[in-house]
Amino acid sequence: MTDTPNIDDTLFQTFDPARLFEAERSTHAPRILVLYGSLRARSYSRLLAEEAGRILTRLGAEVRFFDPKGLPLPDAEDASHPKVAELRELAQWAEGMVWSSPERHGAMTSVMKAQIDWIPLSLGGVRPTQGKTLALLQVCGGSQSFNTVNQMRILGRWMRMLTIPNQSSVAKAFHEFDESGRMLPSAYYNRVVDVMEELVKFTWLTRDVNDTLLDRYSEHVESAEDLSQRVNQKSL
Repeated sequence: MTDTPNIDDTLFQTFDPARLFEAERSTHAPRILVLYGSLRARSYSRLLAEEAGRILTRLGAEVRFFDPKGLPLPDAEDASHPKVAELRELAQWAEGMVWSSPERHGAMTSVMKAQIDWIPLSLGGVRPTQGKTLALLQVCGGSQSFNTVNQMRILGRWMRMLTIPNQSSVAKAFHEFDESGRMLPSAYYNRVVDVMEELVKFTWLTRDVNDTLLDRYSEHVESAEDLSQRVNQKSL
C-alpha cells in the first residue's frame, strides 16, 4: 500500500469509473442562463448573447436571459433585492451559462462583474455554479483581443464551473451586426456556433454526474469535523 499517513482512510474513497455511468440520464432540454455585460441601447454584447441564445435554442437547449438593468452594486443592497433574487434563482435553475461581455479598459465591464459577484458559491446548502458548464464570449470595439474572455475564464474557475475550452472574441463588433441586430455571416459567427455546440455537448455529458465529479476528500474531512464539533457541544 502507498504510504499516505496524513490521509484518513475512513473518509478517503478510491474512485470507481463505473459511478460515471450509473447515474440516471436526464431527458429534459439543457437549461442555459445567458448573462451580458452592457446596458447600452445598442449593446453588442447583448446582441451577441441573443444570437448565441438563438443558436442554443436551435441546438435543443432551454434558454433564459437576465437583464442586468436595475441590478445594484454588490453589497449596496442586501440579497432580498428583487433583481438579486431573480439572478440567484436563475443561477440555481441553470445547468450551464453563457457570459458575454465587452472589453472596457482591457477587462470585462463592471456590469458583467457585478452579476458574477452577486452569485454566491453556496446558497442555502445549494451551490449555484459548482460543476455547471460555462461558455465565454467577448466583443471588441477595435482589433481582436482575448483579455475579457481570459479574465472571465479565471472567474469561471473561481466559481468552480466547467469552463469549456472553446471561446469567441468578435473584433470590431459594430461591423458584425445588421440594423435589426442580427449577426452577419462570417468566421466570427461560425465560431460562435462552434462554442454553443461545445457548450451543449459538455452540458449533456456532465450535468447528471456532478455529484461524482465534484466529490472531494477535503469536504469529507470538513463534514466529519463539523459533526464531531456538534456531538461534543451536545455532550457538554
